[in-house]
Amino acid sequence: MRALDLAQAALLAARADEADALAQVERSGLARFAGSRVHQPTLVTNESVSIRLVRDGRVGTAATNRTDPDGLQALVDRAAAAADRSPADPGFPGLPARVKIPEVEGWDSDTAALPPSEQADRAWAAISAVNGFGAFGYFTSGKVETAVASTTGIAAAQSSTDADVLVIAASEDASGFAEATSWKAGELDSEAVACEAAEKAARTRGSGSIDPGTYRAVLEPYAIGELLWYFAFSSLGALAFLEGRSYLSGRLDEAIFDPAFSLFDDGLDPGGLPRAFDFEGVPKQRVTLVDAGIAKDVVWDRRTAGRAGRESTGHALPPSQQAFGPVPFNLSLEPGDATVDELVEGVEDGIYVTRLHYLGVVDPREGIITGMTRDGTFRIEGGRVTRPLGNLRFSTSFPKLAHDLVGLGHEPKLVNLNDYYDERHAFGALVPALATAAFTVVGVGSSPGF
Repeated sequence: MRALDLAQAALLAARADEADALAQVERSGLARFAGSRVHQPTLVTNESVSIRLVRDGRVGTAATNRTDPDGLQALVDRAAAAADRSPADPGFPGLPARVKIPEVEGWDSDTAALPPSEQADRAWAAISAVNGFGAFGYFTSGKVETAVASTTGIAAAQSSTDADVLVIAASEDASGFAEATSWKAGELDSEAVACEAAEKAARTRGSGSIDPGTYRAVLEPYAIGELLWYFAFSSLGALAFLEGRSYLSGRLDEAIFDPAFSLFDDGLDPGGLPRAFDFEGVPKQRVTLVDAGIAKDVVWDRRTAGRAGRESTGHALPPSQQAFGPVPFNLSLEPGDATVDELVEGVEDGIYVTRLHYLGVVDPREGIITGMTRDGTFRIEGGRVTRPLGNLRFSTSFPKLAHDLVGLGHEPKLVNLNDYYDERHAFGALVPALATAAFTVVGVGSSPGF
């Protein structure tokens, strides 16, 4: 594998007490469209290597996408210079030992072989299916090799594929959203995604408003996936937990959510976007974060685990990003037994939310997140979805939302959470629709559409 060859070549050039190298090889394409025209086709062919050197307790890192022998030597020299100029790092736990890496799915040869012409055709299929609206979005697919090699004997490598189609159907007074992602492009139906977006858009014309307040609400998987990701990033990693910034700090083994709420991080699940190991070469594992409403754990990397006398759960970021602490990239919310119609009936009077955007964490210690609804917000009256609403500003407590559940959908959906603006690392959340009695609206924004 090319990525493993690059990681091992960088390691051979290193002169250090300890060293590890992370390599990624990407081949991908993205056909972005706006106003029903493909306007930004992008093809990416990239190789990148980062290396971490340890010298007398000092740690230096560097990264490059010059992968010829001279480029790798220059990479090592920069990392060595960084180590020599750095103070000793007493919190560095050392590099992990080599252990068996689990076998995972996540590679599809048809997706890997998808040519640019087929990517463009799939984008055009989405555009063609959006009748009466402008089509905005993209189709993308790619293949990625990831490898970690270290002086402690790690030689971990994985090949993975992913594909995603996203469509916003919009006009001056209407907009609707739909998206689908998988590691198998053959599972994605661009036309069906576009039709879902267009049907949603058609129902948003003539939108009204509601007063601020706390409402009962149904959130589609797109909305709950985004909200869950922001809560997870701020509260479900060990660094925030140890520093007292997490909602779970001081609350482990407490019943803080509804008993129907169980949450996991599982990189081995073939229903998601599987990952065999983290960016330090530590094997992934299924981590129970919340079990029947009871907070059980957060995710750990080696540095945070060393502080707490724990073991890494396989959630380290690349060395250059580890100041953020470990991150759960494979979230999975256990589904319930209700259809979406039954969730709406259970809410009886409230709002229906398709998706969210412009999110921000207001108070991580209390799990309060703000943002806007978008591309399909509706009133629920008498147990039915009725009139459309404009975009709503919300500022809501995710823990309160998960505590005051009305119900959970029976069908989980894989929601893409990657924006494709950097090196490709596909990740998402496997979540059902959710109904809650605690979604707090604080204001009204613009109407749907442009």
